Amino acid sequence: MADLPGYVTACLHSGGLALLAILVSAGIVLQILACALYDNWWPMLTVIMYVLLPMPLMFFVGSGTSSFFSESESSWEDVTKFLTGFSATGSIAIPIILKHADVIGWGALIMELSSLSIFVLAILCFMQMSKESEYSAL
Repeated sequence: MADLPGYVTACLHSGGLALLAILVSAGIVLQILACALYDNWWPMLTVIMYVLLPMPLMFFVGSGTSSFFSESESSWEDVTKFLTGFSATGSIAIPIILKHADVIGWGALIMELSSLSIFVLAILCFMQMSKESEYSAL
């Protein structure tokens, strides 16, 4: 993208940010619909895990996402990876446990898991956008 004019590059980055906003909004809408359509607000327990998921990364690793995929030398980075994995597993396990206990129905479970997959897709898109040098300079 080095040979593109600056206004085209800025437009592409704005489109990427718009895509992230649409993905996060769609995930939130699915999360709320999973509760509202079935008149059961127990699936909102997964919001706790969605809030806890980025916290270890923000507090211990810093802004770089490259250390999340590399071998760590610090015990704090290992703790961060463990807590992030725990939160991600909880995000999947809570709706499945609620379905197993017959607290929620199949529709709510499918909406919860699709909401999680949309959030994961948004995180992966954000990480890809963060790797681009032009985007980091903005």
